[in-house]
Amino acid sequence: MAKTIVLAYSGGLDTSAIIPWLKDREPGARILAFCGDVGQGGVELEGLEEKAIRSGAESCVVADLRDAFVTDYIEPTLISGAIYEGRYLLGTSMARPILAKAMAEYALAQGADALCHGCTGKGNDQVRFEATFAAVSPTLEVIAPWRTWEFTSREDLLEYLKEKNVETTSSATKIYSRDANLWHISHEGGPIEDPWNEPPADAWMRSADPREAPDKEEDITLLVEHGRVRAINGERVTPAAMIEKLNEIAGPHGVGRVDIVENRVVGMKSRGLYETPGGTVIVEALRALEELTLDRATRRFREDLGLRFADIVYEGRWFTPLRESLQAAAESIGARVNGEVVVRLYKGSAVAIKRRSPDSLYSEEYATFGRDNVYHQSDAAGFIRLFALPERIHAMKSRGEMEPQPGDAVEHGAKA
Repeated sequence: MAKTIVLAYSGGLDTSAIIPWLKDREPGARILAFCGDVGQGGVELEGLEEKAIRSGAESCVVADLRDAFVTDYIEPTLISGAIYEGRYLLGTSMARPILAKAMAEYALAQGADALCHGCTGKGNDQVRFEATFAAVSPTLEVIAPWRTWEFTSREDLLEYLKEKNVETTSSATKIYSRDANLWHISHEGGPIEDPWNEPPADAWMRSADPREAPDKEEDITLLVEHGRVRAINGERVTPAAMIEKLNEIAGPHGVGRVDIVENRVVGMKSRGLYETPGGTVIVEALRALEELTLDRATRRFREDLGLRFADIVYEGRWFTPLRESLQAAAESIGARVNGEVVVRLYKGSAVAIKRRSPDSLYSEEYATFGRDNVYHQSDAAGFIRLFALPERIHAMKSRGEMEPQPGDAVEHGAKA
């Protein structure tokens, strides 16, 4: 019986070549192309079904995953405070689990025998896709052409498509490798690969050069409920529309650019440029409200949790008990993160300048240098003596200066 193979299809050069390659490798196989719409844009999705069929696929399905991407993946990650290696807001990493899950579920529904992806053998995405496949459809075969086929360059792929009479708009002169979705757009390859090269001006797509951004700042007000942004400038919006709108507002101000050399899951370092205008604004707003609403110990725990959550997302381990447990903890903490924040956008920066919350732990009465009836400054002396007790004991023991304590005579047998 002929195999049924579901291919993660984007319409780019790699996946266009994979379809005829699979048909050569598996004579008679049914190739079902699958694409998840996570907000990569109309240009990438336009005419995708017809293109896949012209390349040799039996069919092509485009699944709208935009709202689920935001509510089930982006927002939980934001609430945890996850940022990979201090700067990367995990745009590609968050999208891979929902894409792979939807693809695997579609394959199971179609009675498919195998799953196929176009990820390279050097990148993170192969790990993310296959970890999800293992969790959702563990019995299906996984085909990863880049790890086995004979092609080694774009020129090889273009020549192969020419032989197979498959049309493509790709060329051998493509400079950058990009990944786009609602949350961000990434850029790799070409001159970006040399960390001594400054970011090429023609790489950026979603944000203005900060030097050319407006000379006047723009303030936006975000309403946050339980760690999730629910309104912009007083207007309630759906989660997906919220991110799109913030991208449109913050991008022209040059907000959200990151140039990072990161540690990939497979062990090597890579350099990437990321643009996350709206996401940068959201992260700033959430941190500002956390300052008001979380006590010191809880905030420290949330920071530790965010580091662990970032690793889990980056490594593609979304469908694990650990992620579920950490998310439950993050949701509990996020329930206290409520209020309004005004974020100022100016020349590449997004800075919270105002914040207020019904759950605020901040009290001007307590913090003021003026007189108050709750905090007595004289009480601090005893607190500091106890707080610094270990240091005091260590210093006195090291000098042989242990001072006698009240009651020592009684404790050593003296008459009461």
